[in-house]
Amino acid sequence: MPKPVPSEIALRRAEVGDVSIFYREAGDPERPTIMLLHGFPTSSHQFRDLIPRLADRYHVVAPDLPGFGFTTAPDGFDYSFANLAKAMEAFTDAIGLQRYAIYIFDYGAPVGLRLALARPGTITAIISQNGNAYEEGLSDGWAPTRAYWADPSPANREAMRSMFTLETTRWQYTHGAPDETQVAPEAYWLDYALMSRPGNTDIQLGLIADYASNVALYPRIHQYFRERQPPLLAVWGANDPFFLPTGAEAFRRDLPKAEVHFLDAGHFALETHSREIADHIRDFLDRHPT
Repeated sequence: MPKPVPSEIALRRAEVGDVSIFYREAGDPERPTIMLLHGFPTSSHQFRDLIPRLADRYHVVAPDLPGFGFTTAPDGFDYSFANLAKAMEAFTDAIGLQRYAIYIFDYGAPVGLRLALARPGTITAIISQNGNAYEEGLSDGWAPTRAYWADPSPANREAMRSMFTLETTRWQYTHGAPDETQVAPEAYWLDYALMSRPGNTDIQLGLIADYASNVALYPRIHQYFRERQPPLLAVWGANDPFFLPTGAEAFRRDLPKAEVHFLDAGHFALETHSREIADHIRDFLDRHPT
């Protein structure tokens, strides 16, 4: 496989069993690796501005999770967070990653932290951008989802469908942004288009229901933090309607040396603050070489 030029993003695929994982790659593979894990309802496209800001110094890999972006999985694939993590574990094996830092955001947090639980020795550092791991980080906006967890009735399941509209997708991108005009409309339009593919709504409803398994896993994650003490940087959009700043501050409970920075940004902080986030990452990893 040819080495990508640091300033260029190569678009690649890795075949992992019956799953074809689309990913973006930049930088020299001989340098330390950062794997970027996206959230709902997006894909590796969310890292389009961040990757070039890191690739001069790091090998950067950003896969699309099964059910998102341009990764494809066969009919009958079990869309659970445990299986998303297994797919990402197999992906790292397929492309030869042995040690790497993880950037976790939204759904990428439970996926990445499951990787850390499965193979703690492979994770050199954690960068959490609104990637939650504590109950107090969940805002009141999770109330309908919690109702769905408690009672996955047809009525509660139907209530979740509002998550997939264009207006809701746009709101997730623009809410809390200091200037909505800085948010590129193609980002939320692309997410909406991909979410609207036949069968995808049922995939996403299943994952929303299964998110409860991530909350149940929090005690094991906290134990991993206490025992392994991985270097952790939390760089957080303070205006996030889903994951509160208290979720970022909570990392210090189990990781006293965790570094926490807040930005005047919303959930999709990279849309407006990619330069600031990249600067924090570079400074952090300079002091915690991988």
